[in-house]
Amino acid sequence: MGRFILTRITMGVPTLLIVAATVFFLIRLIPGDPATLMLGDMATPDMVAAVHRDLGLDRPLPVQFVRWLGQVLSGDLGRSISTGQAVAPLVLERFAVSGTIVAVAVALATLIAVPAGMVAAWHQNSALDLGLVAVATLLLSVPTFWLGLLLLMLFGLHLGWLPVVGYVGLSENLRAGLLYLALPVVTLVLHEIGVIIRMARSSMLEVQRLDYIVHARAKGLSESAVLWRHAFKNAFAPTWTLIGLILGNLLGGIAVVETVFTIPGLGRLLVDAIFARDYPVVQGCMLFIAAVYVLVNMVIDLCYPAFDPRVTLD
Repeated sequence: MGRFILTRITMGVPTLLIVAATVFFLIRLIPGDPATLMLGDMATPDMVAAVHRDLGLDRPLPVQFVRWLGQVLSGDLGRSISTGQAVAPLVLERFAVSGTIVAVAVALATLIAVPAGMVAAWHQNSALDLGLVAVATLLLSVPTFWLGLLLLMLFGLHLGWLPVVGYVGLSENLRAGLLYLALPVVTLVLHEIGVIIRMARSSMLEVQRLDYIVHARAKGLSESAVLWRHAFKNAFAPTWTLIGLILGNLLGGIAVVETVFTIPGLGRLLVDAIFARDYPVVQGCMLFIAAVYVLVNMVIDLCYPAFDPRVTLD
């Protein structure tokens, strides 16, 4: 176990370095100068040059990268060019919002979609199977932002059941916080249900043709016992991998949902930083998302032996 964890961490380091270098150099290809944006239209060349010196932007790019990387290794992600805030606490604060939305959405989608997909496969070509596949395909085809806007218009504007814009932290007011998070969470749940149903169904179709399932039925076990006691574990393993990928992808792509519902999460912070040419914030957000993605995949791998005893972590 310890050797496996050390190996995965060692493999994750090059990934984080590649992400850091890619983001660092690509963000500087975006048109616009942060110094000019900070000073406004009345900025003179001398004022812009002074800001460049203060921010270290007058140095060669490789020098800037090495300096920033050294700060990162010491736990310092720098300070925001726009606000002057330390990037690390800012990223963690916004991640608490995005992480809550993503974790709840993926958990609910898993609880709904995994049983649905496996039951659909167990009753292959039945009306239930065809109906679930049709629903999954429809939900998978609807863009997240459009689905969010539809829910916002229906439950926020027409019915007035839920708030339309704004955000209240769960620690400030639990009831109000849940109301503000309801629509973003439901939007992500509906979108991810389609992916998980299809994967769970496909995995179960493969497993139920294996010899040990035929043997379990020959022993006289009921269909429910064969499904949940024998088929579920092996069928769930590929779906578990997909869930890990969804967690990472949602965290990186939640900016659309947060923008639609004006949620002050990590995705919204990243979008605002890109428009403001706030290099330290963009770099910090992307590096943090990549680190979480690596960590989630490591946890997914660590859980594999629980589903398939043939898998070892030696």
